[in-house]
Amino acid sequence: MKVSITKYGLIFVAMLVSLSAIAQKDVRKNVRKGNRAYNDQKYSESFKFYNNAVKENPQDKEGNYNLGNNYYRQKLWDKSIDQYQKYLTSETEDPIKMSAAWHNIGNTLLQKKDLQKSMEAYKMALRLNPKDEETRYNLAVVQKMMQDQQDQQDQDGGGENQQQQNDQQQDQQQQNQNKDQQQKAEEQNQPEQMSRDNARQMLQAIEQDEQETQEKVNRMKAEMQKEKAQNNRRNNKDW
Repeated sequence: MKVSITKYGLIFVAMLVSLSAIAQKDVRKNVRKGNRAYNDQKYSESFKFYNNAVKENPQDKEGNYNLGNNYYRQKLWDKSIDQYQKYLTSETEDPIKMSAAWHNIGNTLLQKKDLQKSMEAYKMALRLNPKDEETRYNLAVVQKMMQDQQDQQDQDGGGENQQQQNDQQQDQQQQNQNKDQQQKAEEQNQPEQMSRDNARQMLQAIEQDEQETQEKVNRMKAEMQKEKAQNNRRNNKDW
């Protein structure tokens, strides 16, 4: 069965086409106004025009892409990334433009200090456009930053290990000092041990004393004998 279009149907279709053309014309007008404001660094003003454009046509590629740039200039990083991703849902045919969007996502993630995801975004951009030297340079910068971070972490870890070793050495030294002090205290409480030289000197002193004593005794004996002899002689003379 054939379906014929009536006169009124043709008029309705024509009206829809006309309204769509008018809407698209408004979208283009808002995008152009947004571009002029953006180039003049009037980002709040350009946002209004871009936002109006994507409201009229959520799939408008230029409006979505430029709105992502606008968010970036206002340092609204998360909104910027979301907008670029919306653009990528509509742009699926031009690898150069898709690469540019991924490049901008990498820049935005770099601003957020998310180096790992930023690196992946730059790699995605290079897969789509291997000749993009700016993206290649940014990728090298991010990789260098990641390597520097790793080196710093390794250095900090080494410093911590060194500090632990130093602490352990200090603890060991303190223990040794305490042990030495305790040993000295115990030695002070014990009788002083006599060295070999001291013992020899003391023995010599004792022998000297004994010799002097013996000589003194002998002198006393000799005097007593002398006195006894004199008494005997005196007694004989008198008797």
